[in-house]
Amino acid sequence: LRAVMFTDIVNSTAMTARLGDARSVEMVRAHDALVRRGLKDTRGREIKHTGDGIMASFDDPSASIRCARAIQQSFDAFNMASAEKLFIRVGLDAGEPVTDSDDLFGETVQMAARLCAAADSATIFVSENLVEYAPADIPLTPRGSRELKGFAKPVNVYEVAWKD
Repeated sequence: LRAVMFTDIVNSTAMTARLGDARSVEMVRAHDALVRRGLKDTRGREIKHTGDGIMASFDDPSASIRCARAIQQSFDAFNMASAEKLFIRVGLDAGEPVTDSDDLFGETVQMAARLCAAADSATIFVSENLVEYAPADIPLTPRGSRELKGFAKPVNVYEVAWKD
């Protein structure tokens, strides 16, 4: 069992149009540094960079939730100190992804990616598969059933509270 996490910079294309390529790349580097710090602190493993996000995996599903929460908190602190704001969305699922050539594939990966895409700015969405692994001190709020691209049945979605 592994948890898979996707991060995604909100409105990255508009950011590039507004800031230009060079400054936009600096913002992506800031994203990468904040996410990688969160991964290091929770023993997450970066699988790949997606251009405006990161895909990561965790052997401990509860650590994935703690990591996502810490990452959102680090972006909140970044935004308080920066004139240019940077918001992300995060999606998490747990299951048994297929490993091939240092990459992950399968339904767990697809679900995490779709949950990330469905999340609002500065939001963490997790699947029902992660609910039982949520640390007791981190509340999850049911956000209803969602139809996600590629999945035949609607998925129960939960939002992770990350503000103290």
